[in-house]
Amino acid sequence: MSLLQHRGGKLMTKGKNQHVLPHQDGWAVKGEGKTKATKICATQKEAVQLAKQIARNQNAGTKIHSKNGQIRSV
Repeated sequence: MSLLQHRGGKLMTKGKNQHVLPHQDGWAVKGEGKTKATKICATQKEAVQLAKQIARNQNAGTKIHSKNGQIRSV
């Protein structure tokens, strides 16, 4: 279910938060609730940059996970 936010006089649909998760081939960027990764990146830095870009485009947030899977940054 998407939420609505009021921004600059417009109602905007809020997209899915983007998660950066450890993956066997590097770091995965996944939309919240999705089973398949949007992209697998070689480094966490690259994955964070992509997740932030997607989140900005979708009016959503980012959740950065550590190697053990715990959320370390929001």
